[in-house]
Amino acid sequence: MKVALISEHASPLAPTGGIDGGGQNIYVANVAQELAKLGHVVDVFTRRESASLPAVIEMAPNVRVVNVPAGPAKVLPKEALMPFMGEFADHLSRFFRSEERRGRPYAVMHANFFMSGWAALQIRKVTCTPLVTTFHALGKVRRLHQGSEDGFCDERFDIEAALVRDSDRIVAECPQDSEDIVSLYHGDESRIAIVPCGFSAEEFFPVNRLAARAALGWPGEEFRILQLGRLVPRKGIDNVILGVAELRKRHGRPARLCVVGGNSETADEKVTPEIARLKALARSEGIEDSVEFIGRRGRGVLRQFYCASDVFVTTPWYEPFGITPVEAMACARPVIGANVGGIRTTVVDGRTGYLVPPRDPVALADRLLDLMIHPARARAFGEAGRRRALESFTWAGVARDLVSVYREAIAASPALRARPVSRRSAHAGALPAVQVPSHRSDGLSRGEVHSR
Repeated sequence: MKVALISEHASPLAPTGGIDGGGQNIYVANVAQELAKLGHVVDVFTRRESASLPAVIEMAPNVRVVNVPAGPAKVLPKEALMPFMGEFADHLSRFFRSEERRGRPYAVMHANFFMSGWAALQIRKVTCTPLVTTFHALGKVRRLHQGSEDGFCDERFDIEAALVRDSDRIVAECPQDSEDIVSLYHGDESRIAIVPCGFSAEEFFPVNRLAARAALGWPGEEFRILQLGRLVPRKGIDNVILGVAELRKRHGRPARLCVVGGNSETADEKVTPEIARLKALARSEGIEDSVEFIGRRGRGVLRQFYCASDVFVTTPWYEPFGITPVEAMACARPVIGANVGGIRTTVVDGRTGYLVPPRDPVALADRLLDLMIHPARARAFGEAGRRRALESFTWAGVARDLVSVYREAIAASPALRARPVSRRSAHAGALPAVQVPSHRSDGLSRGEVHSR
């Protein structure tokens, strides 16, 4: 089938580790490539972030990335993108109709994030293409955890409710995600499929720990803790720093924390302000010499960091899924993760690692001590994690499950069963007028959104 993957702010070609470069980018890139390996044709639609980017890029065999002009051709925070989604939807509609005229219509749309979903709802008015939605994060859950620091408009809640109601199928990334869709948005469980995120078996696999350390220039036997991912407050990296401090203060055990991520390949505090905050915290705890900020690294070398570490730690306040714990497990590393969201599903407490409460550095320090003084247990957790990752979390398996969801959406789509739009009306003129939120002076937005 021909699949339209819509991902307005997360390009599969963008570097990961920055403020808005993370799990969704990885998800879209790998889903697209694995679908193509299964014989499908995939176009990924994302907002154009540079004037030098061509309109269409061949990313892989049978995978194109369409850079959609919508707003200024520069990197913008995703919280600032909603006013440009009307333009985004207009361009997609024209592209969809052009493909139809060439006899190459899309069988299904897979929208990633609520703004892509909003655009997809506008497209469906004129193309009747079935819609599958993955939220990656839910506005009501985000607001619960971030409060006034959440920069998205309140209209996000209404858009997500419309997507829950009108999508032909919804993909939840873990049981908690499904429960939130049902309880917070009155979702229909019969239209929700749980399909996790994954890892690439070709990209992440175990290598000898000492060999990995030698490649990175790390000392041989120092106990190393790895934190890898986007450097934003909700990831709870401050909690990991406090946990390392508690390990030293309460148990007299030193350890070195390696933090990989940021908006540049150097740990530049001006480019990544979160580094300055975290360094100040480490300094105030007296462990500045034990916390090392690496900067962003390419996907090709991340395996070395996982394999060189004694334990991977991630303790976010909330996490819709969390790909990094799965990557660490694939590299046979024990994982200590916050007992939230998808992490409580991927990490099996006491078998592949430990689950701890978020914002509890004392509990984290106790679990770090356990793995430090029981290396055989840590190795057993890593081996069990590797088996679990291979059994349940490969991108190849994710793609196969998504194909089943797409076929269900196509079969169930009321849009396809409805009377088809005439060729003249489907291919003439612009989209129906829609209203999108406009910026307020405080960085939030107001405005009425009509989702149907």
